[in-house]
Amino acid sequence: MTTDSFTRAAPAARTAYRQVFAEPRFRLLFLTRVLGVTADSLRIVTFSALVFAGTGSPLLSALAFGAGFLPQILGSLLFGSLADRLPPRVLIVGGYVLEGVAAALLALVRMPIGASLALVSVVALATPAFSGAASRLVARWLTGDAYVLGRSLNNLASSGAQLFGLALGGTVVAAMGPRAALALGAVIYFLCAAAVRLRLPRLTAESGRSGGAVRGSLQGMGTLMRDRVIRRLLFAQWLPSAFVAGAEGLIIAYADGRGFPPGSYAVLMACPPVGMLLGDLVVGRLLRPALRERLVVPLIALMGLPLLAFAGDPGRPLAAGLLLLAGCGFANGLGLQREFLAALPAQDQGQAFGLLGSGNMTLQGLGPVCVGALAGVLGTGGSMALSGVGPLLTAAWIVSWRRAEPAEGLRPQPLSS
Repeated sequence: MTTDSFTRAAPAARTAYRQVFAEPRFRLLFLTRVLGVTADSLRIVTFSALVFAGTGSPLLSALAFGAGFLPQILGSLLFGSLADRLPPRVLIVGGYVLEGVAAALLALVRMPIGASLALVSVVALATPAFSGAASRLVARWLTGDAYVLGRSLNNLASSGAQLFGLALGGTVVAAMGPRAALALGAVIYFLCAAAVRLRLPRLTAESGRSGGAVRGSLQGMGTLMRDRVIRRLLFAQWLPSAFVAGAEGLIIAYADGRGFPPGSYAVLMACPPVGMLLGDLVVGRLLRPALRERLVVPLIALMGLPLLAFAGDPGRPLAAGLLLLAGCGFANGLGLQREFLAALPAQDQGQAFGLLGSGNMTLQGLGPVCVGALAGVLGTGGSMALSGVGPLLTAAWIVSWRRAEPAEGLRPQPLSS
C-alpha cells in the first residue's frame, strides 16, 4: 500500500572533481560547453561591435548584445518540451550547427540590421531546448554529490570561458576585424557539433508525451509552474542574480561618474565573474554537501550585502573588492541543486533545466534596465545599493517559507507493505 509519509534523503557523500571528470560522457559535454560559451562570447561582442560600426547607434549595439538572451524565455515557453521529446544527441548537435550557421551568415553575408537581429533572436528561441537536453544528460550520468559538482564545473566553465571569449573577441576584432572574429566563432561551433556527433552515445528521448511541440511545451510549463516547490526553487535561483545584474549594468556609469581612470570599468566588470569562479571552487571543492545546503541563505545574502556599500560611493579598490565578494555569493546555487533535481518530474527534466537557464538570462537582461531607470533619481551608487536589497529580501523570503513549511522541499515517497 502507499502512504503520504515524507522522507528526506540524506545529503550525498562528498565527491571530488576528479571523480566527476572520470565520467567520459560528462567530459565531452564539459569540453564542448567550454568551447561553446567561448564562441558565444566571441559572437556577442563582435556582433555588437559590428552593429555599432555600421550604425553608430548605442541603442542598436545594445540590442545586438541582448538579442541572444531576452528571447530565451519565449523559446522555453514554446519549445522547451523538445528537450525531453527528442533524442538529446540530435538536439545538442543541431544546436551547435544552428549557432554555427548563424555566426557564419553574420560573418559572410551583409544583411540589414533588422535581419541580423532577427537571426540572432531565432537562435535564442531554440537555445533552451538544446541546453535543457545537455543538462538532462548531466543529471542522468552524475548522481548525488557528483551531480552538484558537475553543475559547479559547468558554472566554472561558463564564467571562465565567458571571460576568455570576451578577451579573445577584443583581440581578434582589433587584429582582423569583426567579421573574421564571427567566422572564427562559427568554426568553433561546428567543431563542437562534430565532437558531439562522433563521441556522444545515441540515446532515446525521455518523455513519452504525444502531440505538438508547442502544446506540449505549454503543458509542461504549466505543470512546472503550478508546483509550489519547483516555482519557489526557480525564483530562489532567478531573483538574486537578476538584482546583481542590475548593479553590474551600472558599473560603467559609476566608474565614469567617480572619475576613475580610463579602462577601470573593465576591471570592475571582471570582478563579479572572478568572484563566481572563486566561490564555486571553494564551496564545491572544500565544503561538504550538507554544509553547502545550509549556506544557501548566507550566500544569497552575500550577493547583496557588499552592494549596499555603494551608497557611500566607494573608491576604485574598495568597489572592486565589493563586487568580487558579491560574485562569490553566486555559489549559493550549489546548495539548491540537489533539492531542485529531486523536485522535478522525470518527463519534464529537460524543459525544467531549459526554463531555469532561460529565466536567468531573461531576468539578468531586465535587471539592468529596471535598476538603470532609477539612476537618474538615486544616482548610480544609490541604485547599485538598492540592487543589494533584492538578494537580502530573497534570503529572508527563503527563510520564511522554509520555517513555515519545513517539509516543503520533500516529495511523497511510496512505501510498500
